[in-house]
Amino acid sequence: MGKGFYISKTFGIVGIVLAAGALATITALPVVYSQEKSKNNEGKFTDPTMAPSNEPWDQWRLPQTLSPQTYNVTLWPRLQPDATGLYIFTGLSSVVFRCVEKTNLILIHSNKLNMTKHPTLLGLGSKPAPTIESIVMHTKTQYMAIHLKEELTAGESYELYTEFLGELSDDLGGFYRSEYYENGVKKVVATTQMQATDARKAFPCFDEPAMKAIFHITLYHDPATVALSNSVVKDEVNVTVDDTLVTRTTFAPTEVMSTYLLAFIVSDFVFIEQNMDNLQIRIFARQEAINAGQGEYALSVTGPILKLFEKYYNVPYPLPKSDQIALPDFNTGAMENWGLITYRETALLYDEEISSNENKERIITVISHELAHQWFGNLVTVRWWNDLWLNEGFATYVEYLGADEAEPDWNIKDLIVLNDVHKVFAIDALASSHPLLSKEEEIQRPEQISEMFDMISYSKGASVLRMLSDFLTEKVFTQGLQTYLDHFKFSNTVYTDLWEHLQKAVDSSGTTLPRSVQAIMDRWVLQMGFPVVTINTATGQITQEHFLLDPDTKPDRPSEFNYEWFVPISWTKKETEQNIHWLLQKTDLSDQMKTSGDEWVLANINVTGYYRVNYDNENWQRLLTVLKTSRQSIPVINREQIIDDAFNLAKAGIIETTLALRTTLFLDSETEYMPWESALDNLDYFYLMFDRTEVYGPMQKYIGNQVKYLFEYFTTLTNWEDVPPGHTDQYNQVNALRVACSTGLEACTTLVKTWFQQWMENPNVNPIKANLRSAVYCSAIAAGGEKEWNFAWEMFEKATVASEKDKLRAALACATEPWLLNRYLKYTLDPEKIRKQDATSTIVSIASNVVGQPLAWDFVRANWEYIFNEYGGKSYIFPNLISGVTNRFSTPFELEQLIQFRDDYAHIGFGSGTLAIQQSIERTTANIKWVEKNQQAVLEWFRNPS
Repeated sequence: MGKGFYISKTFGIVGIVLAAGALATITALPVVYSQEKSKNNEGKFTDPTMAPSNEPWDQWRLPQTLSPQTYNVTLWPRLQPDATGLYIFTGLSSVVFRCVEKTNLILIHSNKLNMTKHPTLLGLGSKPAPTIESIVMHTKTQYMAIHLKEELTAGESYELYTEFLGELSDDLGGFYRSEYYENGVKKVVATTQMQATDARKAFPCFDEPAMKAIFHITLYHDPATVALSNSVVKDEVNVTVDDTLVTRTTFAPTEVMSTYLLAFIVSDFVFIEQNMDNLQIRIFARQEAINAGQGEYALSVTGPILKLFEKYYNVPYPLPKSDQIALPDFNTGAMENWGLITYRETALLYDEEISSNENKERIITVISHELAHQWFGNLVTVRWWNDLWLNEGFATYVEYLGADEAEPDWNIKDLIVLNDVHKVFAIDALASSHPLLSKEEEIQRPEQISEMFDMISYSKGASVLRMLSDFLTEKVFTQGLQTYLDHFKFSNTVYTDLWEHLQKAVDSSGTTLPRSVQAIMDRWVLQMGFPVVTINTATGQITQEHFLLDPDTKPDRPSEFNYEWFVPISWTKKETEQNIHWLLQKTDLSDQMKTSGDEWVLANINVTGYYRVNYDNENWQRLLTVLKTSRQSIPVINREQIIDDAFNLAKAGIIETTLALRTTLFLDSETEYMPWESALDNLDYFYLMFDRTEVYGPMQKYIGNQVKYLFEYFTTLTNWEDVPPGHTDQYNQVNALRVACSTGLEACTTLVKTWFQQWMENPNVNPIKANLRSAVYCSAIAAGGEKEWNFAWEMFEKATVASEKDKLRAALACATEPWLLNRYLKYTLDPEKIRKQDATSTIVSIASNVVGQPLAWDFVRANWEYIFNEYGGKSYIFPNLISGVTNRFSTPFELEQLIQFRDDYAHIGFGSGTLAIQQSIERTTANIKWVEKNQQAVLEWFRNPS
C-alpha cells in the first residue's frame, strides 16, 4: 500500500552476494560470548577515555553528512545459554547510505555489540570507497567511529558491512530475552524494545527517528519456534548449521521507517487470526493463554478500531498485516512497532472469568493507542524526540475515540477527564514542570529522551489536542489532520507542520478564530503550566493567572508569553445554552456572566478546556446548593470538575480548604462514578497528609458516613452477586466496596472476610467476582496476617492469567505487619519472585501503604545503586518509583531526608528520574506549608462537617 522501493543493479548484485554468504558467515561467528570479549579484534578497536570535546563523536546527535537508505540485517538469537551461562545473538548487517556532505568520518550507533570482523566499506557509484584507517568505539555516546583515509563523495552511495555479537540479556531493552514457564518447562523468547535509543543494541544503525530507511530482516531460529518481524514472511527454509537443523526466515522489505519502530521476535507462541478486507490480523501469546481464549477479545476489537482510524485519517492502513503479541516481560505497557505491536500480557490478554472490567478497558484503550500510532507516529514521524508530545499526546487523545467505536455503550470518551486532564494537572502545577515542547538541545542524551515519556507528553498532549479539536470542531480538526498525514507520509515533521495544515482547514471552512491556530496553540505548547480562570459573577470580570500548587515558587523557566494563554471558555448560566468566550488577556469583562437572584454560572463545560475555574464566593455557594438540591442540573463531568477544581484551588491557597470539603457533602446521595472517583482521588491526598495524625479518626468517620448510601445502593442493586449493567457503574461498585471496608463498615468487612475464607478453604474455586477481586484481596490481606499473606503469595505464584497475578501482586502490599512488607520488598530484588518489569511498581504499592512507606523509603535508599543499575538509567517508568516512595512526605525532617538522598547519591545518578527528584522536593515543600496551614481547620471540619 505504500511506495515501492527501487534497487539499483549494483546493489541488487551486492545483496545477492550477501544473502548467499550470510549463512556461512553467521554460523562462523563465535558462540561463547566471554571468549569474544577478550578476542575483540585487538589493535583495531579502542575505547578512548579522552575528555569531552567538540569532535562529532563526542556529540549526542548524528552529523547530517550521511543519509541511510536501506539495511540488510541477519540475526541469530540463541534461546539456550552458552557454556558460560550467557544467552547471545550473532548477526551481520549491511547499510546502504548516501553521502550528503563530503566527509572522512562515518559515525554509526553501536551499543554493547562486539564486532567479530573488521567492518568493510563498498562504493556503489562510479568511485571506489575510501580505505578505512581506524575504528574507534565510543561507549559514552554509543558510536562506532570509522575514520577514512580519504573523503566520501557527496551524492554517492556506499555500503557498510559489519559482523557482530551481543548478549540476549534480560534488561528489557534492545534485543533481549523474556522467560516464562509452561507445564514446568522454562521457555525463552527473543524479543525487542527499540524505543527510544536501543535499536543500536541489536545492530549498528543510524538510530535517530529522522534517519528513516527500508529494512530487510532475516532471522535464524529453531524449527520449533516461529519468527516475526514488521513485515510478512517472504521465505522460510530449513537449513543445517554445524549438524543442527535451523530455520531461516526472510521477511519482505519494510516501508520507509525509523529504527525505533523495528521489531523481531523468536518464540514458540501460537496465534489466532482473522482477515479483514485482505488484511491479516493476528494475536500471538503463550500457547496456554491462547488455548484459554485470552486473545479473543483483542482480536474482536482490533478490526473495528482499524476501520475507524482508516476513516478518521482518510488513509488506508499502510501494511498488509497487523500482528499483536503479548510478552511475559515488557518494560512499558505496549510499543507501536509498525505491523508488530508488542504488549505486556495485561494490556492484551483478557479472560472472561478472571479479568475485571478495568482490565477490559485497559486492553481496549492500549490497543487503540498503539493502532492510532500506525499512522500518527509510524507513517508520519516527528523529526526529533523533543516533539514526542505530538506523537504520544495525539495517540492518547484518539485512543478514546477508538475504544468508543469498539465499545459504544461505555461512554468512555468522558473518562479522559479523570484519567488524563485532571491527573496531569497535578504535575503541570509544579514550578518544576516543563513545556510540551522542549528545545532540541535540551533533549540529547538517552536518559533525557526517556524523561520525555512522562504525563506531560501523554496526558497534557492529549488534553490540549482535545481542546483544540473542540474549539475548531472535530470536522475541521480531522480535515487538517488528513491533509497533514497525506502530505508527510513516510517522512518526518515538526509540530508547526500540523498547525499549518489545521490553519488551512480553518480557512477553507470559514471558521472564525480570534488568532491563528499557531498563535493560540504556541501558548499551550511552548510554555509549561496552565491558567486558573476566575469569574466574578457580581461584576462580570474574568481573569487568568498561572496556576501553581505552591504560589510562593517561581517557574524554573522564563516564558516569552509571560504565562498568559488564549483561553476558550465554554460556559453556561443556570440552565441556559452553552456559550464560548475567548479570554485573550489577563483580565476581561463579560456582562453576560453577571448573575442575579439564584442564577449561577458554570464554566469549562464537559472540561474541554485545559484550565481550572474559580468563582466569587457567592457563585461557589450557589453551586454547592445546586449540588445538594438538584445535582442533575449540572452535567456529571462538571460535578466531577467542581470537586477537583475546588480541592486543588484549596491546595494552592486560593480558596478555603473547608469550601473544597463541602463539595463532597452531596455524595451521600450520589451514585455516579465520576464525582465519586474525583472525591476519592482528592481525599487520598488528605490520607497521605493526615493518616498519621489525629485527623485520621474523624476523617474515617465522615467518609464512612458518606459512602454508606453508595454501599447500600449496590447491595440493593446487585446483592454483591450481580454485575451492574453500566461500565462506570461497575467501577463505582468497586469504590463502594473498597471505601466501605477501609472505613470499617461492618457489613462490608464481613462480606470480604467470608469470601476470602471460602477461597482459602477451597483454593480451586475462587468465589470472588472478577471486578471486586482487587478490593477484596487488599482488604482481606490488610485485616489478616501471615496465613492470609502466604495464601495470596501461593495463589500469585500459581496464577496463569496476567491480570490476576497483577491483582494479587498489588494486594500483597496491603499487609499491615512490617516484617511481611520487608520480606516482600526483598522479593523485588529477585527476578524469580517478582519480574523485573514489576519490581518498581511493587515497591510503589508497598510505599502507598502507611505502614510500608517508611520501609520502602529505607529500602530504596539502602539499595539505590542496585535499583538504579537494574531499573534506572533510561527506563520510562523509573520516575514513578521516586514520586511513589516520597508521595507521603509532609514534614521538614522528610524534606531534609529527601534532599540528603539527592545529594548522597548524585555520584550514582538518577537517570530518567532526575526531574522526578526535583518535583518531589517541590511537592514536599508545598505539603509542609499546606499541612501547617490547614491541619486544625480540617480536623474541626471533619468533626463537624457542614
